[in-house]
Amino acid sequence: MTKPVRLALLGCGTVGAEVVRLLHEQAADLTARVGAPLELAGIAVRRITRDRGTLPVDPDLFTTDALGLVKRDDVDLVIEVVGGIEPARTWLVEAMRAGKSVVTANKALLAEDGGTLHDAAAEGGADLYYEAAVAGAIPLLRSLRESLHGDTISRVTGIVNGTTNFILSAMDATGAGFTEALDEATELGYAEADPTADVEGFDAAAKAAILASLAFHTRVTAADVHREGITEVTAADMASAKAMGCTIKLLCIASRGPDSRGTESVSVRVHPAMIPVSHPLASVGDAFNAVFVEAAAAGQLMFYGRGAGGAPTASAVLGDVVAAARNHLAGVRTPSESSYAALPIRPMGEAVTRYHISLDVADRPGVLAAVAGVFARHDVSIATVRQASASAGPADGTGPVGRGGDAILVIVTHVAPDAALAATVEELRGLEIVRSIASVLRVEGGSR
Repeated sequence: MTKPVRLALLGCGTVGAEVVRLLHEQAADLTARVGAPLELAGIAVRRITRDRGTLPVDPDLFTTDALGLVKRDDVDLVIEVVGGIEPARTWLVEAMRAGKSVVTANKALLAEDGGTLHDAAAEGGADLYYEAAVAGAIPLLRSLRESLHGDTISRVTGIVNGTTNFILSAMDATGAGFTEALDEATELGYAEADPTADVEGFDAAAKAAILASLAFHTRVTAADVHREGITEVTAADMASAKAMGCTIKLLCIASRGPDSRGTESVSVRVHPAMIPVSHPLASVGDAFNAVFVEAAAAGQLMFYGRGAGGAPTASAVLGDVVAAARNHLAGVRTPSESSYAALPIRPMGEAVTRYHISLDVADRPGVLAAVAGVFARHDVSIATVRQASASAGPADGTGPVGRGGDAILVIVTHVAPDAALAATVEELRGLEIVRSIASVLRVEGGSR
């Protein structure tokens, strides 16, 4: 029999335990696919004494010395499912510089310092695989870096965080507020005890950076991504979206195009947005993920599935392990990172989008003309206006209600640079006739 491919597993939490289980249960099939047995050389954990139930693994494989495990001569391939920046970066760089391929699910590290990892892989002649870092089991990254490598991708729009999608889906379905929906997500195990990374958009921003890097052959970091979370989305926003035939999703949007000077550039942003219910992403509910890719030759492509969880993520990890192990046996490596384009990052102010703005205004003659004048001064065209008295609310019975003597104006714009839209909102805040700006949301995916 061919000599086994020896694996070092860094981390044995939810995902790591599933990796161990799949290696055990599918051993025969994996051996046939790789051409050699996959054998665990060691598992690095924080606490060896932790109860791991019926995990099918020799207890002697556990160690707290992750760096020592990575450096061992009998290790061929390293799997990292610990997360975080350090010490994971040190472990992975050490492995790849020594010629050991790496499979990682570490989106935070890839988004913050993926360049260092790719450079280490090139230096050591090793593979770097990370399908599990974005959208769980959905075969998305390999499609971007291999299947679509001969095409030109213009835009990637996705729902890449299951927690926020569950929360927004619950708000849309039940009329609940953000806090109520978050409590439900926590009870069901979709939200962490500290949900900040999810609800404030940090998790989605890291994934957006990885997607943009692959789609546009440019190194994009999390710091390049404009990020907004969902904590300000209200039940009234959801009702207003429904009145427009829309729903609200936390979207990652990466696009390629000219900047204000005509230079080809990349825009990457994460924020809640209204999208028409007819859009393919609108029907993605619960904690599912979906990514919509637009390419010159392939046209529109949709990737959909479970974006998180131990088993789906472990499935993506094992797919990468098989590919890396086969390369190891053949003495070859997958083509390295493609960052030849090195496109500049377009600032958020130059992103072209639409706004939905809900204003609580004085209910008297001339208000609409004054508000319209603000939009005109910033060269922003108004697409639609809905007005309702404070007492009655909008005609369809949904949306925000103002105070006595006030009215609600709901304005949707045509497309304009985000900077012009933001400046419009800022001037509106200073008008004496505007009591408050109840909400501001971007509108994507419809007629532009």
